[in-house]
Amino acid sequence: MERDEAAKKIADSLKKLDLNPIVNLTERNVPTKNITASFKQLDLNPRLTRGKAKTPSLVSLCLGVVGKHLEDIIEDLGEIAINFPADIKIAVTAIARRRKLLSDEVITSLAESSWEILDISGSDVSDSGLVKVAEVCKSLRAVDISRCDRITAAGVSELLQHCNSLETLRCGGSPRSDHTARRCLGILKPKLNDVEGDSWEELVNMEIGQGAQSLRWFVWPKIDKDSLEMLSTECPRIVVNPKPSPFRFRGFEVPQEAFPDTTLDDLFVKDIDPTTWAVSQFTPRVIPSSLLSPNELSMAEKFRLAFVERDTRLAPKRAKNARQHQRRAERDWMMTNSSAKAIVLASKASKSLSSRK
Repeated sequence: MERDEAAKKIADSLKKLDLNPIVNLTERNVPTKNITASFKQLDLNPRLTRGKAKTPSLVSLCLGVVGKHLEDIIEDLGEIAINFPADIKIAVTAIARRRKLLSDEVITSLAESSWEILDISGSDVSDSGLVKVAEVCKSLRAVDISRCDRITAAGVSELLQHCNSLETLRCGGSPRSDHTARRCLGILKPKLNDVEGDSWEELVNMEIGQGAQSLRWFVWPKIDKDSLEMLSTECPRIVVNPKPSPFRFRGFEVPQEAFPDTTLDDLFVKDIDPTTWAVSQFTPRVIPSSLLSPNELSMAEKFRLAFVERDTRLAPKRAKNARQHQRRAERDWMMTNSSAKAIVLASKASKSLSSRK
């Protein structure tokens, strides 16, 4: 009997025994449960959890070296890049643009027929270079000519004629580029050439106009009100400065190249070290004219006036030195030339003879 009671007590004690005190504690105590969860989320080895940084490819490293010394090979770039693949050429073009080395010669030596994106913004490319690239790269669908002060409406017209797949055009950004964009509005508007037909449906299927037939997105961040109104009324198929939206514009999905905040050639240099184009150069500090008072002279004018004042002050001394130098030269010539000595002696003799008379 006593044994049965002892066994029963032992069995009851085993049932009450807490074999998982942490779990039971967290169920009874909410603060302790939160602490346990925090310990579980604690990152004790961030290197293992975050993973190693992506190692740049050998091609990216080579492009970085070429980009840092690009100015040394520009003269021979046409011969060097003739066997480069298209993606390497466009990457070199993007580096040259960031290095402020992109010109007509550089872009024409790198142009490839398979290019679909062209970013020459802020470069020295002119109408001539743009037209040559358009003749080669006829599959372009997005072009950025913003801040290109040497490109005019004539170059844009040639671009639209050669590139029939062009959908996105980016311009503006500087006073001269804004003027070019304003002059291009007449090119973008459709011009009716043939209106003969039995119905409008027949005219829709015909090319009744000239200009940018495929252009859908026009990026001009600082477009004036009159130009925007004119494009909206006379050329509604072109959307100006589209913004990100989950909805489509007139049945067209907005490409990434049409957003003003997107840089077209970032995709081609994303794996290249940014220090490639961060070359240290002296940039003169420009003082805004608004900070100068109307009565205060600029630094250049102060230097000019100081130079004029110094030149005026030293003019008499320079004239005196010139006269002394001339007399010294005449004296040296008389001492070294025999005919001059004879003339001097003859003049002295004639003076003595006249004095005796």
